[in-house]
Amino acid sequence: MTRVTPSRRAAAPRVAARRRSLLVGASILAVALAIAASLAFGSRPVTLSEIADGLGSFFRGEVPGEIGAIAVYERIPRTVLGLVAGAALAMSGALMQAITRNPVADPGILGVNTGAALFVVCGIAFLGISSVYEYLGLALAGAALAAAFVYAVGSVGAGGATPIKLALAGAATTAALSSLVSAVLLPRAQAMNEFRYWQVGGVGGAEWDTLGTVAPLLVIAALAGIAATPALNALALGDEVASGLGVSVGRTRLIAAAAGVALCGAVTALAGPIAFVGLMVPHAVRLLSGTDQRWILPLSAVGGAVLLTLADTIGRVLGAPGEVEAGIITAFLGAPVLVVIARRTRMRAL
Repeated sequence: MTRVTPSRRAAAPRVAARRRSLLVGASILAVALAIAASLAFGSRPVTLSEIADGLGSFFRGEVPGEIGAIAVYERIPRTVLGLVAGAALAMSGALMQAITRNPVADPGILGVNTGAALFVVCGIAFLGISSVYEYLGLALAGAALAAAFVYAVGSVGAGGATPIKLALAGAATTAALSSLVSAVLLPRAQAMNEFRYWQVGGVGGAEWDTLGTVAPLLVIAALAGIAATPALNALALGDEVASGLGVSVGRTRLIAAAAGVALCGAVTALAGPIAFVGLMVPHAVRLLSGTDQRWILPLSAVGGAVLLTLADTIGRVLGAPGEVEAGIITAFLGAPVLVVIARRTRMRAL
């Protein structure tokens, strides 16, 4: 039997701190590289001087005259939306995984994205919605109702909300809601044309006005999620232990769930239902940084921002002179990750 000496116990926190410091440094570098790639590559690659001209014109509030600089100028808002949307989706997935102690919890898998999509398409077809506030309100309502329904169905029976039951409930709910979306759209050609580009999920329609509209909600939801991380760490020990430590289990779950749904719903209203970002990134971060939610949430935000920005860049390069939507790229990357996680033997709880 290996004996753990006091010196080894004292060295463990230093090793963990060193590893997390490296992760923070690597994350900052990855964000910088993702931004540079998003600005430089697309249907028309641009040079460093054109990037500098485009950025200079942007900060001066002027439209550049050269084609390369114009391309950079036009890519700046979609790069910002890719960073913001990826960070929000990854944080949403991390929060859902924490409150359910389920490694396959994700806004897409649990039906949250599809719930938001159903409410949006009903608004387009029956209410004629067009403003970002209407999109946002309906997406948030649909996301919240879908999340509550999936959790209620997954909690039925012995054992409560186990990972397998939640995944199955989410898959069934997603299939049912997707059928309803099709039923609403098929007889309505105009609604289908308006909805089809949004449904795939991407950041190509980024606009500063819409970003400014949802930014306050995203900031409030992100801060609420981060503030709940100490209680989420206690919740990982089990409900009874968390209650014994003075944590209000119900309130913690409610705050974290509301933050996760708000993050996902707001992004879905802007960019459409982008799946798998909230599944892949928190899982990878947890493997690298450990199980402390105080590190998982911010590192997941950075990882999600990098992933979605690079997915958008890859889609523009592969689809040139058009583009492949970022939602298709993330789905292509995320499906194998889901299979790997599902095959893990110890997946009943985080």
